Amino acid sequence: MKKRTIISAITAAFLAVSFAACNSSDDGVDGINGTDGVDGQSASFVKWEFEELSAPVTDLEKTSIRSTTKITNNADGITDTIGFTELMATTDTDNGETFGLLKDHNDVAMTFTDGSPYICNGTNAGLGSGLDHSSILEKDGRIFMVSQFECEVGAMYGMELEQNATTGALAVKKDSLQYISQKEGYGGWVHCAGVTTPWNSHLGSEEYEPNARAVEADLNTTTMLTGNKYYDEVTKYYWKDENNANTANNNNPYFYGWIPEVTVAGATATPSFSYTKHFSMGRAAWELAYVMPDEKTAYLSDDGTNVGFYMYVADTAKNLSAGTLYAAKWIQTSNVGAGAADLMWIKLGHATDAEIKTIVATEPKFSDIFNVETPNVDDTCPTAGFSFVNTAMGKECLQVKSGQETAAAYLETRRYAAMQGATTEFRKEEGITFNPDNSTVYVAMSEVRKGMTDGLGDIQLAENKCGAVYGLDVYGSAETAYDSVQNVINSNYVVKNMHSVVEGSPAVYPVGSAYESYTCSVNGIANPDNVTYLEGENILAIGEDTSAHPNDFVWSFDTTSGDLTRLVSTPYGSETTSPFWYKDINGWGYLSLVTQHPFGETSTSDVENSLTPTSTESSIGIVGPFDFTVGDAKGSR
Repeated sequence: MKKRTIISAITAAFLAVSFAACNSSDDGVDGINGTDGVDGQSASFVKWEFEELSAPVTDLEKTSIRSTTKITNNADGITDTIGFTELMATTDTDNGETFGLLKDHNDVAMTFTDGSPYICNGTNAGLGSGLDHSSILEKDGRIFMVSQFECEVGAMYGMELEQNATTGALAVKKDSLQYISQKEGYGGWVHCAGVTTPWNSHLGSEEYEPNARAVEADLNTTTMLTGNKYYDEVTKYYWKDENNANTANNNNPYFYGWIPEVTVAGATATPSFSYTKHFSMGRAAWELAYVMPDEKTAYLSDDGTNVGFYMYVADTAKNLSAGTLYAAKWIQTSNVGAGAADLMWIKLGHATDAEIKTIVATEPKFSDIFNVETPNVDDTCPTAGFSFVNTAMGKECLQVKSGQETAAAYLETRRYAAMQGATTEFRKEEGITFNPDNSTVYVAMSEVRKGMTDGLGDIQLAENKCGAVYGLDVYGSAETAYDSVQNVINSNYVVKNMHSVVEGSPAVYPVGSAYESYTCSVNGIANPDNVTYLEGENILAIGEDTSAHPNDFVWSFDTTSGDLTRLVSTPYGSETTSPFWYKDINGWGYLSLVTQHPFGETSTSDVENSLTPTSTESSIGIVGPFDFTVGDAKGSR
């Protein structure tokens, strides 16, 4: 296990059942040294080196998907040629389906008011960002892919992939594209990032859950609209009929904000894709839920301003339908850079999917669960028995109504976590991945700002608008993890701290220079989004979602040396979503890449606004293939 000098006062805090033993000093000199030591790595540990991709300068470079073309294996010095291959783009058609076409609660294709198809590509008249995560799944001797779409009316599509046995090249199998129905889970909503689980299912997300308090306050009971364009878009297109008239099924904010899972059965000629929502994992603005190697423990990132960080421990491996939900408390140990902290885990509850779905089926209102009042100017509550919270929904004084504790914990997870003392100050919490080589979880924080830098609460850091990636160390095998009231946490993959690993650097470039419009260093990360770890190679891949780099990049970060190498550049105004590493699909490795909404983030102030788009469709492709078919072991040649 990798050795770090992070102060580990949380163990003492647990034993004393208080925070008194925690080191909260601001000198912070000890606590960010995390680069020495790779204890426990075998002599055969292989390290790859990618050829650096240049930052785009020409118009062609700025409008293209570009990737590194060479990789060297240090075990034998052999250099291989790799590249980028597109698999599918929005508006592509196959098997009578159109990739990215949204469908309503009857699985009928949706159209815009002019009758044209409602495609979720992030650059047309629809609401949403376009294609996001795609999971590659191996089942029943076949290869499948599930793709999800980040529009207010969420969509998912499944397909089969074909693999060339000689070259490893992947392609979509003709006549295999399927729309995946979500009507059994109250429909889909803003599907953001996701993962392939260890049991080869697709685990997705529903981001930016509707504010149930605001929906209740603003609801027009005649039109069933609220003035919130995201929520109203779903109401208009999903819960109303073709004449835009009310149906018996009206919308409810608690239908959205959950973790969905898609499984595939490939034993028959036509595969079957099944969709379900995991209500027992809680409801928030989920970026994704990352499942650890025990197939029980999952970490969940909550995207937005003043959000939390969560852990779910399933009762049974490979089954996320029942488990215990926890929220993290940040106990700061350093304010250097993006900071460091010990983490305390607060239990929010134990539940099953069926139990929480039964509550959701009653279509509750916010006022059924909470009493609420306006805080005083000094952030106290006027009435005893109310708790002051400051979350993504704003400052509130809340009191859980009698008998509504379970509903509060699972339908209003962030608000309830704040009431229990968990930290809800994180800003733009994004992707998660795990490094099994040194038992470290990585979490991307797109920005270190707002609740993290306002001088209040648990997190008190200096602003970094370019963001950071944090490392979180897993408790060792000789340690036992406890929650905040000294109950053992039934997992061997509990993280105990959080420390900055790599940070972006704000920059100003001269007017007229090639990088005039860059506000974060061209040679460093900017607003890290999703991350994935290349097991056995000491490489953390970091994707960006940024306007600080006009072309977003994917980086290779050497977790031992700290070196950054640019791997991918996407077209102007796009986002690099959901890079995900697949180490061994029949002996070949792949790094997936979604290019979301090309030319979708432009303005008249952009210096490149005269560029002509080659395409505005979102697409999924792979960087690779990486050949593991030669040699005595995977990862060596």
